Amino acid sequence: MRSPAPTRSVSLLERLRRCGLRLTAQRRVVAETLEGVHVHLTAEQVYERATARLPEISRATVYNTLNQFHQLGVVREITLDDGPKRYDPNAGQRHQHLICERCGTVRDVIPRGAIALPQRERHGFSVSTVEVVFRGLCPACAAGSRETSDHD
Repeated sequence: MRSPAPTRSVSLLERLRRCGLRLTAQRRVVAETLEGVHVHLTAEQVYERATARLPEISRATVYNTLNQFHQLGVVREITLDDGPKRYDPNAGQRHQHLICERCGTVRDVIPRGAIALPQRERHGFSVSTVEVVFRGLCPACAAGSRETSDHD
């Protein structure tokens, strides 16, 4: 069961309810861990944060729950470079990602203007998704690089 194109304005918990998913304590904690997070967490980061709230939750439950959320289409799996999968709770809204090259923080951005590939440049491909990644330094890393520029 896939939910209709969800948007960030509808909470992740509400999107899960609309899919008919029973919200167990474990599912709720995983969803709430992702909800409102503007950085995209790895499964291990979700597990670490979830155990702080629900100590008895297992690593396997967190991984299985994230996979289930992805299968339902309410969370998007993203893989950047060679790093681990990250989970994007903003699955229903078209957006791109801004990544800090130093600490790996990933944030959603909605650039102005359309990002499109003209038909003549598609070489016969049927384009299903577009992934544009903006890279740079987050404010904290940029401030740190100014302080340690002599050491780089």
